[in-house]
Amino acid sequence: MDIQMDTLFEFIKQNWMLFLIALIVLFVIISFVKTMIKWALVIVIVAGVAVYSGVTWKDIDQVVTTVKDETVAKLKDQAIQAMKDEASKATYERNKDGSYTVKTPSLELIGQAGSTKVHVSLGGVSLGEWEATEMIRQFIEGAKK
Repeated sequence: MDIQMDTLFEFIKQNWMLFLIALIVLFVIISFVKTMIKWALVIVIVAGVAVYSGVTWKDIDQVVTTVKDETVAKLKDQAIQAMKDEASKATYERNKDGSYTVKTPSLELIGQAGSTKVHVSLGGVSLGEWEATEMIRQFIEGAKK
């Protein structure tokens, strides 16, 4: 990845005028165009500069995937830490449809009785369904009390 970054920086040094013009055009578009067309133009310009610079879609996809995976991992760590820190503030609520909700100030778990999976949200952001590990089951049981 360092070789690719070095190549990209060298390309930018050699074509700084192109990047400067593209940046100015982007700012003008973002400032004056007020419709959804604005974002389509921004994407086209960024994609054009990326393709011109030699960056492939595979490279972009790899970077996006890496950033997404790292972000999800950090959010999961924060959710687990919130379970530990806010266990005493957790409230348990049985819903009419047979499901249950466990809430803390920053965390929400929704599950079905007898299911091995729970839906986890941290700060209103869904983190998807997780396996109900021993720690999660203990957190739910603690909230019941």
